[in-house]
Amino acid sequence: MAAKVTITDVARRAGVSRQTVSNVLNSPELVREETRDRVREAIETLGYRASQAARQMRTGRSRLIATRIEPDRDGINGSVLDRFLHGLTASAARAGYRILLYAAGDERAEIDTFDELVGSHEPDAFVLTSTYHGDGRPAWLRERRLPFVTFGRPWGDAGDGDAASGGTTADPGYPWVDVDGAAGTAAATRHLLDAGHRRIGFLGWPRGSGVGDDRRSGWARTLAAAGIDPAGLDQATDDGVADGEKAARELLRAERPITALVCASDSLALGALHAVRSLTASGQLIASGRLTAEGRLTVAGRAGDEEGLPVSVIGFDDTPVARAVGLSSVSQPLAEAAAGCVGLLTRLFDPPSPGDPGTSAASVISAASHTPEAGAHLLLQPSLVLRQSSWPHDHPAG
Repeated sequence: MAAKVTITDVARRAGVSRQTVSNVLNSPELVREETRDRVREAIETLGYRASQAARQMRTGRSRLIATRIEPDRDGINGSVLDRFLHGLTASAARAGYRILLYAAGDERAEIDTFDELVGSHEPDAFVLTSTYHGDGRPAWLRERRLPFVTFGRPWGDAGDGDAASGGTTADPGYPWVDVDGAAGTAAATRHLLDAGHRRIGFLGWPRGSGVGDDRRSGWARTLAAAGIDPAGLDQATDDGVADGEKAARELLRAERPITALVCASDSLALGALHAVRSLTASGQLIASGRLTAEGRLTVAGRAGDEEGLPVSVIGFDDTPVARAVGLSSVSQPLAEAAAGCVGLLTRLFDPPSPGDPGTSAASVISAASHTPEAGAHLLLQPSLVLRQSSWPHDHPAG
């Protein structure tokens, strides 16, 4: 039987001390990147396997970060948190942690799971996703002094803060990372205004959703800044393809129909695309002059300023389905968000020493406005990805 590889063997192979190898295994942010790479190469070459039980006894930490597997609602938007989870796993591994997954159907079940995990696996921290108004999970964790970070802003109670932007709580006292949804829908709306649209609708979720209200606010404020009243141009519905199609049909058949749609999700946008294409194919809008000679659906504004513009649709989340069907969409920087979550947590456990640049994950939060204990946060900017669904009618085919 081959001799067991020890930490001394790894240190000798990498040309470093045993303490440096221990730091790479337990506190990698304390070690320079080139040294970490050399030690990890030695570990891989020699096949060294550290004892997790011994490490936990020595450090008092499991180096586990627990997070929930989100339910897959319709096979489209579920991919967003799948990508976040992939980025979280990769970022945690670079920092010397592993991700512990759990499932829970609602808040009560998730809090019960917290209690079970703390008693069995003893995770060092939690990453909470899908925050909402009146979210009780942060309070439970804070009462028990359990470290955590949220992917999603602390929305507080419905009606708190600025209702138009979702009612964000200014400083909840814990770290969080989020993507600026209002900035994403504002960029989508500006693109459509620049293309000549004036009756730009919005498909979103019922009021009271922090994320949904935030995305709606970006659209509404951008129209108002352009001198356009957004009243009557939006529809609220459940987040599904069929729901989006039904709501889009109502806006397309209104007395003053919309000529473009910004949607709170790719599921709603895909439904809107179905509505546009089915109305085109059935010829239901021919009588009112809304079909071009090339067979493309158009909606003419009563003032005539939008005659000939094809109906444009923009979604949110840039899912694989959006890419497959040519749907313009707002893309979230999910890998950066995941790295930010890990960076905030590792700084809670191992604050960087003066002059230490830290890990790549920690460097993501260098612009955070507070220390983690006081509620450091990152609000990341999304980007608009343009495809066929929002190109002007004279855009060359691609």
